[in-house]
Amino acid sequence: MRVAVNIELDDEERQILERLSRSRSTSVRLAQRSTIVLLAAQNKTNGEIAEQLGISRQKAGRWRDRYHEFGLAGIEKDASRPGRKKRLSSRKVNKIIELTTQEKPDNATHWSRRLMAERMNVSESTVGRIWRVHGLKPHRVTGFKLSNDKRFQEKLEDVVGLYLSPPENAMVFSCDEKSQMQALDRTQPGLPLKPGRNATMTHDYKRNGTSTLFAALNVLTGEVLGKCAKRHRHTEWLDFLRLINKNTPAEKEIHIICDNYATHKHPKVQSWLKYHKRFHVHFTPTSASWLNMVERFFRDLSERQLRRGVFHSVADLEKAVMDYISKHNESPAPFIWTKSANDILEKVKRGRQTLDKLQSV
Repeated sequence: MRVAVNIELDDEERQILERLSRSRSTSVRLAQRSTIVLLAAQNKTNGEIAEQLGISRQKAGRWRDRYHEFGLAGIEKDASRPGRKKRLSSRKVNKIIELTTQEKPDNATHWSRRLMAERMNVSESTVGRIWRVHGLKPHRVTGFKLSNDKRFQEKLEDVVGLYLSPPENAMVFSCDEKSQMQALDRTQPGLPLKPGRNATMTHDYKRNGTSTLFAALNVLTGEVLGKCAKRHRHTEWLDFLRLINKNTPAEKEIHIICDNYATHKHPKVQSWLKYHKRFHVHFTPTSASWLNMVERFFRDLSERQLRRGVFHSVADLEKAVMDYISKHNESPAPFIWTKSANDILEKVKRGRQTLDKLQSV
């Protein structure tokens, strides 16, 4: 009697197969084959797998054998038929992954499908498929910066505490300036979108001046209080604090979350805060703008209103910004903070350890 081959998976292979078996974007056949391999790795017989999945014993055995011989590439597509090229071996797949993650091409900063296909003598579509299955995107890079603030943990716990458990009888505002917003006018009018053709916009532009948006995001409701100004000195920041003071109930305590910009710590600002004791300022750690929730609103503003905007003057720009805020406040929705301070600290700790290792090499 033929004995089914033994399947052994390392942690990486198991994670990939589990992701494929649960994914809604992958094909039903690949999800089923991944499940077959996972069950085989649990020492289940082909008959037991067939009964559990409602398939034939021969089918369970076929994909078990294919994975044993070719690895992940063996279950990605149907078995080779006469005249078709042999599937990639698991060794070659692993080599492509190794090159992608650990080396760079001689004439570029990162791999493209074409460069990798030439190096490994495979098709570009094969490279793309392997990268897609393993979640590799060499053409993309994610920015990061670890804070060197000596009081990082203290400030982090303070700010996240306000997000997750705001104090009673108080209002929490995430505040910042979006400076250097440019009133850009295009040198020629663009063509509108129509079937079969994208909207067009000239690559060059005319600068008509800049403006700064002072914004306060109500963490609880998602409403935004905004004010535009030509500059962003302590004078304008004080005017904005007065605006918050005027537009909030006098009996409420006000908690302001902002960054360490010198404007926010100016002696005249400190003096004003001394006489307005309901205001409490919480500073984010240095190099941690991601901790300020209003940055999320600024991103939406840039993407939806500013990036493709055409503004003939600073007045046009400021009107577009304030109109966007008014429309946003008609049906505001808060941004939900989900990460605890401990979760963030653990992630920062791992990042610090990785950075230290790279610097020691």
